[in-house]
Amino acid sequence: MGKLIMSELQTIEQRLAEVERELAELKRCLPLKTDEKSWVEKIAGTFEDDPEFDEIVRLGREFRQSVE
Repeated sequence: MGKLIMSELQTIEQRLAEVERELAELKRCLPLKTDEKSWVEKIAGTFEDDPEFDEIVRLGREFRQSVE
C-alpha cells in the first residue's frame, strides 16, 4: 500500500511539473502589457463635439435635477 501511494505521489509531482513548464511557456508567448492604455483612456474623447452625446448628457442632467 505504501508503494502505491508513493507511486501516485510521483505521478502527481511529474504531472504538476509538466503543467508548470507549460504554464511558463504560455506566459512567454503572451504579449507584454507595459504601455497599454486603460479602457477609460482608450475611449476618452470619443464623443467630443458629438451633438447626440451632448443631448444625452443634457437629458441626463435634466432628469437628475428633476428627481432631487
